[in-house]
Amino acid sequence: MTFKTLDDMDFAGKTALVRVDINVPVEAGRVTDATRIERIVPTVHHITEAGGKVLLLAHFGRPKGQAVPEMSLAQLMPALEAALGQPVAFAENCIGGPAKKAVAALEPGGIALLENTRFHEGEEKNDKLLAASMAALADIYVNDAFSAAHRAHASTEGLAHLLPSCAGRLMEAELKALEAALGNPERPVAAVVGGAKVSTKLDLLSNLITRVDHLIIGGGMANTFLVAKGVEIGTSLAERDMAETAREIMARAADEGCTLHLPIDIVVAREFAADAANETLPVDTCPEEAMILDAGPETVAAISAVMAECRTLVWNGPLGAFEIAPFDTATVAAAREAARLTKEGVLVSVAGGGDTVAALNKAGVSEDFSYISTAGGAFLEWMEGKVLPGVAALSDR
Repeated sequence: MTFKTLDDMDFAGKTALVRVDINVPVEAGRVTDATRIERIVPTVHHITEAGGKVLLLAHFGRPKGQAVPEMSLAQLMPALEAALGQPVAFAENCIGGPAKKAVAALEPGGIALLENTRFHEGEEKNDKLLAASMAALADIYVNDAFSAAHRAHASTEGLAHLLPSCAGRLMEAELKALEAALGNPERPVAAVVGGAKVSTKLDLLSNLITRVDHLIIGGGMANTFLVAKGVEIGTSLAERDMAETAREIMARAADEGCTLHLPIDIVVAREFAADAANETLPVDTCPEEAMILDAGPETVAAISAVMAECRTLVWNGPLGAFEIAPFDTATVAAAREAARLTKEGVLVSVAGGGDTVAALNKAGVSEDFSYISTAGGAFLEWMEGKVLPGVAALSDR
């Protein structure tokens, strides 16, 4: 994978269109979590300190090509200025007169936020005219929105073909982390895949068994594989109609030389409730009236042993019903072991996905993994082996 970075560009006296993802949670007109805004700061500061002007391009919500006041980026201005530490101008459109006026008013080192790209119907259609209208505003295009890179939109893909283009710091870090995890990893490689359903992660599992040495399956998904092996799972969540598919995945894994790991002991309860009465049992002794809600300590020990043998770990999804105690025990314990190995310098650990990030935060190890992606769908599609249009456009350049 080859792409230019900020270090390859000369921003002095230039105007840069910087595509960012600042689609942050807002309540009563105020940003409640500015994490995504804070993560764009290194890219913006690099450009302004080099004497360039910054035009921020972003989407917010799903206005479906209409100007919806409640989805205006104007409400993000206070949080944006606080994070960047300087005034930010606002343009009421991302093209045309308002955008041109904002550019003309900026001094070198200045920043302007352009209105929601999705107020234009052509954004999600990757309309060439819209992309050209945006490109006319600037000299350089910078994509720092990996989380939107799986969408072939005018501001994420079209622009990269019209201007000298590069990846921002966040995009660069994401791509390097993913390349280290699955592109050209240090072996052996292990992947942890959890979650509720096999059906939602078929592409992911199919891709991983060709790329990793160990595939650790947890969560409700593991129950489907247990059913496929003829193990009784009581009233546990499972996709019984996917049993044949699970058997095919196991057979393919064996053919590819990928060792597939399932729970060897389980934590069961009669109800899914916080602090519900529970017991730990061998995997093949689940009572008829009970449900599997977590992996047991022997499984955690086995997973830890696998991670200790490996040099690279990719993690997507929890090992159990981590939302409520005590069924978060296996996820937390395994995550802390991965973090320990990472801190010792013997494991490169890359994690991503909404539930995964929440689980690692709960375990208190988010800062200890090599990289944690907050990109959601783009991270998952990358792990599935799919081409991301926004990344491919940068590589083409």
